[in-house]
Amino acid sequence: MDVVLLRWPAEQQRRDELRDEATPRLLLLENGAVPPLASDEIEDWIRVPASEVDLRARVDGLLRRVDARVDTTLRLDEDGVLHLGDGWVSLPPVEARLAAALLDCYGAVVSRETLGQAGWPAASPGRNTLDVHMVRLRRRLSPLALAIHTVRSRGYLLERITDVAGLQPS
Repeated sequence: MDVVLLRWPAEQQRRDELRDEATPRLLLLENGAVPPLASDEIEDWIRVPASEVDLRARVDGLLRRVDARVDTTLRLDEDGVLHLGDGWVSLPPVEARLAAALLDCYGAVVSRETLGQAGWPAASPGRNTLDVHMVRLRRRLSPLALAIHTVRSRGYLLERITDVAGLQPS
């Protein structure tokens, strides 16, 4: 999910629309404007001109708050369907078990051994078998803006994809 940059107070109507859509927004306060009261936790403001470092810090903070809200809705049901907000993906049995192990330790590294035991409880998979299933799981999770990162010599980490590129006001 992207953070939308808005000029304040010039884009007040657009702010209201984005709030109703639950879209994170950063208000760029112009010419000594008085900041509005934040209507929810996914809104923030900064006075312009602002340095790129300060702007990115505000955007990153908003994205972390969005992640905190979204993470509570990330769940895998008993049928192997992974739900995130309004989105969902259906997972085959092995990939559902791998996803469950990653969800149990969301945001932390899960070892290859732990994933092997989760995916194949009765046997030990070969190295390539686990790798193939992780590639497939990555592809299935990408529409939900979820990424699985390989942590060299340790395992895998599941996290939300956040895009802070293109910080241009709407």
